[in-house]
Amino acid sequence: MAQPVIRTLDASDAHLFDTLPDPLGARRAHARTVHRPDWKRIALRDGRVVARGAWWGGPDDEAPVNINWFDVAEGEKEAGALLLKTAPHQVELELNLPSGWRDDPGTRAAGEARLRAARDAGYQVLVERLMYDWTPAAGLPERPGRLRFAPEPDDEVFLDALRRIHSATLDAHALRAVAEGGLDQAAREELDFFHWCPSPREWWQVARAPDGTLAGIHIPAHNPSGPCVGFIGVVPEHRGHGYAYDLLAECTHHLVERGAERVAAATDQGNAPMAATFARAGYPVVRSRINLVPGETA
Repeated sequence: MAQPVIRTLDASDAHLFDTLPDPLGARRAHARTVHRPDWKRIALRDGRVVARGAWWGGPDDEAPVNINWFDVAEGEKEAGALLLKTAPHQVELELNLPSGWRDDPGTRAAGEARLRAARDAGYQVLVERLMYDWTPAAGLPERPGRLRFAPEPDDEVFLDALRRIHSATLDAHALRAVAEGGLDQAAREELDFFHWCPSPREWWQVARAPDGTLAGIHIPAHNPSGPCVGFIGVVPEHRGHGYAYDLLAECTHHLVERGAERVAAATDQGNAPMAATFARAGYPVVRSRINLVPGETA
C-alpha cells in the first residue's frame, strides 16, 4: 500500500476537502463556520482523500485557535494520525459528533476511529461536552427577576469574579488552567476569550443579589460563527439558589434583543447542574464534542 501524501490546500484545490464521506454530519454542524482554505489539510493515498482536518480561528488571527473538523476514512487511522502529527500548528482538537453518537453502531465506529487516530498522534482527551442550540421555537426563558443586572466597564471586576467562580468549578478547561498556572491563569484565559470575541465589550454584565452583593456574571457573545452564551458563572457564596438559570435567561434575552435568531452554547458532560439549567431554559442538546489537547505520544 502506498504511503499517504499530506497536502495543505488553497483556494484552487479546496474542493478536495469535500470528497471524503461525512458519516458524522460535520458538514451540517459547520454550516455557519468559515474555514480558510490554507488552514485545511488532507491525506491522499493513491490519489484518494483518506483523511482531512480543518483548522479554525477568527478572521484576523495569524494562527488557528483549534482543529474543529477531523475525519478519517474507514481503515485509515494511520493516515489521520500522520496528518495531525505533521501539522504546523499543534492546537486543541475538537471532535464534533452527533448527540448520542455511541448509541448507533455506525456513528460509534466512526467516532472511535477518529479518537484512535488522534490518540496515535499524541492527543489526549480533556473532556466531552454537550452542545446546545436555542431557537425561538423553544420560547424565551422567563426572567425570574431576582437579580439586578448591569454592565461593568472594569475588567478587574470580572477577573475577580472569575477567580472566585473558578475556585470551585466543574469546567475541565478551567481546571486545566488552574493546574497549570493557578486561578489567575484560569481567569485571564477566560477574559482573553471574551476580548477575542467580536461582540461589544459593553455586553458583559454583572449580576447582584437582592442584598447588593455580587452573585455572578454573564457574557452574551458573538464568536466568528454567530451568537453564543460566552460565559455563565455564579460565585461560590451564592450557589444553591438556582441563579445560573437567571443568568442564562438574561443572557438569552440580551442576545435575542440584539437580533440573534439562534444561540449556541456548551457545557461539560459532567456538569450536571449546568446541563439541567440549559434544559430548563429550553436549550436542546444538538451534538456532542470531545476536546483533545496535544500531548506526548504514549
